[in-house]
Amino acid sequence: MVDHGTECARGHRKGNDKRHSRINSGRLHVDQAAMLREISKGGRSMKMDLPVKKDVRVIAITSGKGGVGKTNIAANLGYYLAKMGKKVLVLDADMGLANLDVVLGITPRFNLSHVLYGERTLAETVVRGPGGMMVLPASSGIQELAEMTGPQKAMLIDEMSIYGGDMDFILIDTSAGISSNVMYFNAAAREIIVVVTPEPTSLTDAYALMKVLYQKHARKRFRLLVNMAKGANEAKVVYHRLSVALGHFLHIGVEYLGYIPEDEKMADAVRCQKPVSILWPSSPAAKSFKLLARTLAEEEVEAEEGGGIKFFWESIGVR
Repeated sequence: MVDHGTECARGHRKGNDKRHSRINSGRLHVDQAAMLREISKGGRSMKMDLPVKKDVRVIAITSGKGGVGKTNIAANLGYYLAKMGKKVLVLDADMGLANLDVVLGITPRFNLSHVLYGERTLAETVVRGPGGMMVLPASSGIQELAEMTGPQKAMLIDEMSIYGGDMDFILIDTSAGISSNVMYFNAAAREIIVVVTPEPTSLTDAYALMKVLYQKHARKRFRLLVNMAKGANEAKVVYHRLSVALGHFLHIGVEYLGYIPEDEKMADAVRCQKPVSILWPSSPAAKSFKLLARTLAEEEVEAEEGGGIKFFWESIGVR
């Protein structure tokens, strides 16, 4: 019988993980924070001309079907990107069933619900995660946030414009499906990574997700990441099936980003509440995450009008 407590401790020592610490940066002046909260209550969106970087990459990590590993992917990618010297914010956008904090083993004092209700600024809510990445936890079990209101969207836009502009990467861990919130975050992102597994239901749901994003939000650029694949051949078969269907019925393409192999250490890491990349950096999954992070960090991204946070702002608006 495996003693997971011992395994977690052993993996933790090997990974040399640092203790997580909560930050309270106080980036916003009190008067400014109060003003943002008034905007949230009134349903207005405040536009500011802020000196933010133009190359912030806002990436949605999404799926049509639940249980495909989006949160683990966001956590491990965020960890490696931060270790590579990138400024990373990972946003848990699963409003009703959040678990990014659980996967990372952090216990935040505040979460995204406090921001959306105007009780805290984003800077007061963000916590430092493994490797130095910043994490914006979401709430769990609050049904009202399953569908954000217009004022709440306005508040998030303003807060993201203030805090997120200093980042190199913003990774959005969306919930699964085609709900209003899922469409909201996917339509906002500059890049969309669709996560699938070899299961047929995962493929059909991913197709449905991309179909809605294309037909309703004019998104036609997608990147496919196959998770829990037995190997490169199976991953390529999965990609080919989905690519053919998208090309035949919707006349759009999808880029193959890579795959994460099936790895028992992934389940062990979830039980330990630490990313597998920290506990078992030599595991097949961790090596794949590191390679994927390096690909994202080093690739040349085609510039588009608007850029980064500005694109996020203008795309999501108040709907």
